[in-house]
Amino acid sequence: MELSGKVALITGASRGIGRAIAHALAREGARIAVHYHAHAEAAASVQEALAGGPHQTFRADLSDRSASMGLVSAVVRTMGSVDILVNNAGIFELHPVLTTDLTTWSDTWLRTMEVNLSSPALLSFLAAREMVARGGGSIINISSRGAFRGEPDAPAYGATKAGLNALSQSLAKALAPHGVYVFALAPGWVETDMGRPYLHGEDGEAFRNQSPLGRAAEPEEIARVVLFLASPRSAYLTGSILDVNGASYLRT
Repeated sequence: MELSGKVALITGASRGIGRAIAHALAREGARIAVHYHAHAEAAASVQEALAGGPHQTFRADLSDRSASMGLVSAVVRTMGSVDILVNNAGIFELHPVLTTDLTTWSDTWLRTMEVNLSSPALLSFLAAREMVARGGGSIINISSRGAFRGEPDAPAYGATKAGLNALSQSLAKALAPHGVYVFALAPGWVETDMGRPYLHGEDGEAFRNQSPLGRAAEPEEIARVVLFLASPRSAYLTGSILDVNGASYLRT
C-alpha cells in the first residue's frame, strides 16, 4: 500500500470528488482528515465507510480566514502530520456581468476568492512547512477547465481557478528542492451535486456532449488521477496542470 502511514487532508471531502478521493487514498493506506463545512452527517458517513484508519473529521468554514489557518494545525495536533494536501473544496456562483448588481458582484468575488484561492494558498503555506520538516509531501489542487476556456456567467470561478493553477506552478518551483511536489487537475463536467443540476437539466445533453465521450466524468475517475499524483511515482510531474476533461476542451 503506497500511502501507508501517510496523513491526507482533503478539503470538501464529505461529498462528490472529495469523497471519492478520500476513498481512493484510504484504500492505499492513507489516514484521511475528512474536512467539511456544513454536511456533518455526510462527513461522518464518509469517515465510517473508509478503509483502514483511524480517520477523523474536521469542520472549517473556508470563507473564514481564521478557520482555514486553524485547519492544518488541528490535523497535525490530532493526527500527527499532513503528508498529502488535496485542495478540493470550491464554490461556483452565477454572476453574469451585465445582469448582476454591484453589491452581489462584489460579494460574490470576495467570497469566491476566499474559498477557491486564498484558502488553498493558506493551507498550502502551512502544510508545506510541515511537509518540509518531515522530508517531503504532495499538494494537489483541484482546478477546472474554466481557468482556460473562461466562465462568462461565473467569472470569479474561472479567475480563481486560473489563480490556483498559477499558485500550483509557483509552489512547485519553490518546494521541489525540499521534496514537496505540487500539482493541479483541471476537470470538466463531473457527476457531483454541483454539476448534476446542469448535467441533467434542460441543456444537460448539450453539456454532456461537450466531451466526445458523450458523458461527464465520474468522481472516481478524478480520484484515480489524484491517487497517482499522491504517490512517489509522480515526482517528475511536479508543476503540471493535468486536463481531466474527456477532450471537452483541448489546449496546446
